[in-house]
Amino acid sequence: MKKQTVKDIALQGKKVIVRVDFNVPLDKDLKITDDRRIRAALPTLQYILKQNPAKIILMSHLGRPKGEVIEAMRLTPVGQRLGELLGEDVLKLDDCVGPEVEAAIKTSDRKVVLLENLRFHKEETKNDPEFSRQLASMADVYVNDAFGSAHRAHASTAGITAHLPAVAGFLLEKEVTYLGKAVQNPEKPFVIILGGAKVSDKIALIENLLPKADAFIIGGGMVYTFLKALGKNIGNSLLEEDKIPTARAVLDKAKAMGVEIALSSDFVVVEDFDKPEGRKTVSGEIPDGWQGVDIGPESRRNFKGVLSKAKTIVWNGPLGVFEIDAYAEGTKYIAEHIAGLKGVTSIIGGGDSAAAVAKFNVEAGMTHISTGGGASLEFLEGKELPGVAALNNA
Repeated sequence: MKKQTVKDIALQGKKVIVRVDFNVPLDKDLKITDDRRIRAALPTLQYILKQNPAKIILMSHLGRPKGEVIEAMRLTPVGQRLGELLGEDVLKLDDCVGPEVEAAIKTSDRKVVLLENLRFHKEETKNDPEFSRQLASMADVYVNDAFGSAHRAHASTAGITAHLPAVAGFLLEKEVTYLGKAVQNPEKPFVIILGGAKVSDKIALIENLLPKADAFIIGGGMVYTFLKALGKNIGNSLLEEDKIPTARAVLDKAKAMGVEIALSSDFVVVEDFDKPEGRKTVSGEIPDGWQGVDIGPESRRNFKGVLSKAKTIVWNGPLGVFEIDAYAEGTKYIAEHIAGLKGVTSIIGGGDSAAAVAKFNVEAGMTHISTGGGASLEFLEGKELPGVAALNNA
């Protein structure tokens, strides 16, 4: 990574403001249901604490409050959980800028301070220069460890870097290193698995990685548009009618470039989505009135064969409706197979893919699981991420 990291800057006695991604899911009782994003920030925070800084000031967003103060989106539960994980008494404040916040940071003897949800201020997402200056005025050094927000040019990811020395945390460094290697110089054979609902979400990724890939495996909801482009019947399955020509063009281009495209060849189908007990497996085409919800056993075996040759695997998007156990078998099978491969770099591209890997308890078998759904997708599309671009060059 050609950016400075926390290891390249003196932190002793400094006030260090860190952008973290603590956008965690909460249940109706405001209890955290998944603390992975908090745990992912711990290596950076523990390293900074060891350097004996004057103070660590943490900032994050939670949800989409759109510039309003929404009680259910306060970071209070996050502060409590972080304190438990870090073994530090975390001071959680009720705002993120202003004289009261500055006074509390100055007078508190606690090392770690958590500011309130940045998006309670509409200036955050507008990358407002004055809001950026206010955030920066509380610290001497800025660290960005929020890869999940690095694709947004917000005050806390981009604007603040105009006022302070700006470096990457370990999580951001790890994300950029693994995803960067996959985009620029993957060890071959390089196989990309694409799933999820829409072809339109993945077109830029396909076009960017086609010249580097040896094979694409396509499943999930997006495969039905490709099958339709080949003239196959897909019943009532998900279809992006306007993307049929695009899918056709991708298949033609891949063929001309000698890149294998493996599409699902059999399917778990249902007549009524809400009645999984009526599911059956069909091969080749899907009958009228039925919809595909998962890949079938033949597709699983075919995909396993393609993956077994790979040295680098990037997976973005589940292969079926994995949230429902009856429709999860295909995604589970592929996740377990990848986790069991030896000598392979496996990169899971955030969002639903990361959730699937967690659901099937195979996280330990993956090389890297991205914490940023949208950010990892944009990175794999070859786009420059504003939150990374704004950091000091190495």
